[in-house]
Amino acid sequence: MPLVVISEFMDEPAIDWLRTYHDVTYDPTLVDDPTRLRAACADAAGLIVRNRTQVDTALMDAAPGLKAIGRLGVGLDNIDTDTAKARGIAVHPATGGNVVSVTEYVITAILVLRRSAWVGSAQVLNGEWPRQSMIGLEVDGATLGLVGFGAIAQATAMRAKALGMTIAAYDPFLPADSPAWGGVERHETLDTLLPVADALSLHVPLTAETKGMFNAATLARMKPGALLINTARGKIVDEAALADALKSGHLGGAAMDVFASEPLAGNGPLVDAPNLIATPHIAGVTVESNTRISWITVKNVANSLS
Repeated sequence: MPLVVISEFMDEPAIDWLRTYHDVTYDPTLVDDPTRLRAACADAAGLIVRNRTQVDTALMDAAPGLKAIGRLGVGLDNIDTDTAKARGIAVHPATGGNVVSVTEYVITAILVLRRSAWVGSAQVLNGEWPRQSMIGLEVDGATLGLVGFGAIAQATAMRAKALGMTIAAYDPFLPADSPAWGGVERHETLDTLLPVADALSLHVPLTAETKGMFNAATLARMKPGALLINTARGKIVDEAALADALKSGHLGGAAMDVFASEPLAGNGPLVDAPNLIATPHIAGVTVESNTRISWITVKNVANSLS
């Protein structure tokens, strides 16, 4: 049976199903050892990865029989898609599998950062009673700005509306006559969106145009006290500029699930930034989404190889 290599963690019942059709090498430690990964892929017809495995020319050279790449997620910036296309290798993202998990992360981050009270547990348990400093803001009546208005952003907008938020969005690739814009304030430019958003959530892929999109100048144009939520890709935001905006008080808070280099080195500019929630690229991963994404991916790869 054709061999499928899986280099990062996924739902094991889905792997067991795949084993009924293919030989499977499942080793989540391969992501951290490119030499072993290339050796493991020597006879592989399929490869399944998350976001950390770099599927570059060297890896594809080491896997001459590779026919299908399954991505446990939707971002493809860790896969050399041009080379894959040139070699006839099908690339399958798990489209739709993590919409709910990312959406709930964004909404939770906004609620936690707006309210302020949820980050003071240590002070209260140590005998302090900082009621004045922990009086926060409601989300009802606030404006949520969305940069990119695809499936995840639209699902976020639906939930934010239920909380009483006004929705504004910028997406130059979504036609102006799309029904998705119903009930949403559509912005022609990012510059008009920045000053009105009380919370801004990023939902764009990493491209030459979006890399460094949120730099010192962009952050300065955001509404004073606003929140920035990034579940997209780390290199979209200049981390040093974000740290400065948080330390100066220009931004009221931020939630960063993605970073320019992952994992962090531990001494970056965000280490002592205030009002910052930092998570390890986990917004799209819940128990439920891991199951959905895993099953979508194994079926995509199996169908591609059959």
